[in-house]
Amino acid sequence: MKKSLILLSIISLFVVSSPDRAVSEARKLIMLPKPAMTGGMPLMTALAKRQSSRSFSEKPLPDQVLSNLLWAADGVNRPDSGKRTAPSAMNKQEIDIYVALAEGLYRYDAAKHALELVLDRDIRAQTGQQDFVAGAALNLVYVADLSAAAGSDREEKVMYAAADTGFIGQNVYLFCASEGLATVIRGYIDRKALGKAMKLKSGQMIILAQTVGYPGK
Repeated sequence: MKKSLILLSIISLFVVSSPDRAVSEARKLIMLPKPAMTGGMPLMTALAKRQSSRSFSEKPLPDQVLSNLLWAADGVNRPDSGKRTAPSAMNKQEIDIYVALAEGLYRYDAAKHALELVLDRDIRAQTGQQDFVAGAALNLVYVADLSAAAGSDREEKVMYAAADTGFIGQNVYLFCASEGLATVIRGYIDRKALGKAMKLKSGQMIILAQTVGYPGK
């Protein structure tokens, strides 16, 4: 009996400390590298180069580029107040950025500058109804928490959420122009099906999505 207990203890220790389990736990929260907040293309040059593209390479973005992209989109640029690179009505910060990658779906936590695992599977193809979304490096899905949005009624909340999404999307466009990446913002989405796949709550609303990646041939 004593030998059996010792054997079970050894097996339990092996399971708890197995590398696969450690990797799985680590993937639940990915701390991104510190964003590079200097350099890049001059603003007027980036504006001149800003464009939509629907041709993408399948090459993934390096971690540093992904970090810079998300910080540019809606990262914290004033740590003392928690305010962001993109404005929001009454500073409600009601837009969440979900990042659909080949390895899974993540939510961008701006305060931690980290990716929080939502789904451990590839749902890129479900983020839009155009063929290119399935193979591009990533798709950003902009989701509004209407319970947190500015406005006195649903119509006003949706209006503000749409405007705030537009600010974030334009930040992404300018970053992509500066970085030599391809991007396009999209509204052609089966929102009901995607919301179900993402396990969104009733108060959450998909506004738009945006594909980002290296240019295709």
